[in-house]
Amino acid sequence: MKKISRKYNQMKVTIIGLGLIGGSIARDLRKSGFATELVGIETNEEHAKQALELGLVDRIENLETGVKNTDLVVIAIPVNKVLAVLPKVLDLIDSGTTVTDMGSTKKDLVDSVADHKRRKNFIPSHPMSGTEDSGPGAALEGLFKEKIAILCDQEDSGPQHVALVEKMFQNLGMDIAYMTSDEQDHSTAFVSHLPHAAAFALANAVQAKEDRNIIFDLASGGFRSTVRLAKSSGSMWHPIFQQNRKYVVESLDVYIKHLTEFRDCMRDEDDEKMWDLIRSANNIRGILEGENPHLVKNEEILTKLYTKKS
Repeated sequence: MKKISRKYNQMKVTIIGLGLIGGSIARDLRKSGFATELVGIETNEEHAKQALELGLVDRIENLETGVKNTDLVVIAIPVNKVLAVLPKVLDLIDSGTTVTDMGSTKKDLVDSVADHKRRKNFIPSHPMSGTEDSGPGAALEGLFKEKIAILCDQEDSGPQHVALVEKMFQNLGMDIAYMTSDEQDHSTAFVSHLPHAAAFALANAVQAKEDRNIIFDLASGGFRSTVRLAKSSGSMWHPIFQQNRKYVVESLDVYIKHLTEFRDCMRDEDDEKMWDLIRSANNIRGILEGENPHLVKNEEILTKLYTKKS
């Protein structure tokens, strides 16, 4: 068996899935010098060809050969496919190989491999970054810079494997947060999954209008930026909503409550309350810009969140 290297500047990295996330990771790991050899695993033949043409990876291999004799395996495919692929990867890897995934949902995945003999080789992670585009051509240099990567249940993984994934994210320019897989799913339901669900609903609402062509002719930056997420891939988002159903429903219930409140004050001509709702919403500016960090609240989840600067 080939000995797995642990020199962070001489890493062989295998990436499963060469779309926006996997391709962008490949770009930055090569540029930073973290990966000196990049192997791609991609079942879509057109995507595999494009990834090679773009220089995202050095070669394409199948799953059985691609995850052998490698330092790090990064799984960047839709979450329903990760559920099927991760156990196979853990079965095939060498004892020293580190495995991580980039999926937006974690609890079901972690539970599915809880008893696997190579569970300690696996670090569940989620880089909080992306665009509505997909495929190798969507891969962007610097996509992850100054964003947050979440590592889940790190106490259940081997410390050497955690350290390697931390180093990878630091090479991508990311800060690192630590959560349980359940906390991750709860948090992302509000800050990631809810905005996508809202955008899908908004796009459907506008398209249902009889005079929608006139509306689209009038659409400007505000509408386009709000509905942008509705262009996101259904093959990626449908399984995310399936796997995080409980927390997405919770986030939608909260959102609908606030929408209803806003609608009612307009219907009832309660202009004072409408003004108060707008002013209250304006507080998000200070939160997002870091002016009032003490206002950032997400029940007890964020109080447990520890951020490690890269």
